[in-house]
Amino acid sequence: MLSTSARLLRLVSLLAVRPAWTCGELAERMEVTERTVRRDVARLRELGYTVDSDPGPWGGYRLRPGTRTPPLILDDEEALAVAVGLREAALSGALGGDQAALSALLKLRQVLPKRLGDRLGDMDAAFVQTPRAGEPQVAAGTLLELAAACRRGERARMAYLDWGGRASVRDVDPYRLVHTGRRWYFVARDVARGEWRTFRADRVERVQPTGRAVEFTEPLPDPALLVSRASATGPYAVLATVRLPVPMEQALRSIPATVGLHRADGPDATVVEIGGSSAEGLARYLVSLATPLRVLAPDAVRRALLHRVHELLEDNVEEMDRPVPDAPPRKRS
Repeated sequence: MLSTSARLLRLVSLLAVRPAWTCGELAERMEVTERTVRRDVARLRELGYTVDSDPGPWGGYRLRPGTRTPPLILDDEEALAVAVGLREAALSGALGGDQAALSALLKLRQVLPKRLGDRLGDMDAAFVQTPRAGEPQVAAGTLLELAAACRRGERARMAYLDWGGRASVRDVDPYRLVHTGRRWYFVARDVARGEWRTFRADRVERVQPTGRAVEFTEPLPDPALLVSRASATGPYAVLATVRLPVPMEQALRSIPATVGLHRADGPDATVVEIGGSSAEGLARYLVSLATPLRVLAPDAVRRALLHRVHELLEDNVEEMDRPVPDAPPRKRS
């Protein structure tokens, strides 16, 4: 037999999941008498819950829209389902570039009983996410460690592999996680350098708290802007500056903020800095945009772009000059 308080929580939970219940349905679900249901509804009203009722044999009870409800109550399977859903939302970035899904998953894991935490850990180890082409895979455990580091507000020691594959251990003051739609970035202040840095989450090997509290001083940086600048400008072998004769909003649709660093050049033009591994690679990318543009610098990218355009022109001229084979005679029916 459930205690009165547990029964009341159960009753509110049932009222919250359906528009209306008859007294008999509630009695059957709660395994009590209809008289007990009526007494419990009266207690809920005394506690401030607005429970409406309709008279008659087909009448019933319902929570009035906007009524506050108690903390969410989940059984074991429901809790696992929510945790797995939050993990997948975090890994895919389905909720956008912030860390709402990670924060919610972190809170949920902290209150899960050990038996459920162990099951969820087993599922994390068994599941493998298939990233999109060219994208690295980030373990759910790594993202949770980074999210926890951001929430704790204390200095951490991080083992990291840079873009050249060199391993390093550095002290950082964690700040935010940012998802760009392609990958996760960890934004933190590098203690040794005394500057804000962005780190790719898939290159973080380990994060350990040091126990030293950190208080950030204003003004704090915009983490999304830091990631955009870092993604657009380095580390690349070649940096190009191009001018698009379109407003900033339209230029961002052609070249995303994670690819180039934009600045307005008057109301109707935008200058964008783009990085690449080679002048030829940048030229191919610029041609693929299929939009008017002018390369301001460097000359190597400008020459590569002209060479690429001439190649395309020559290929199409040759195709136009090629004789068209005679069409086969049509058969008469």
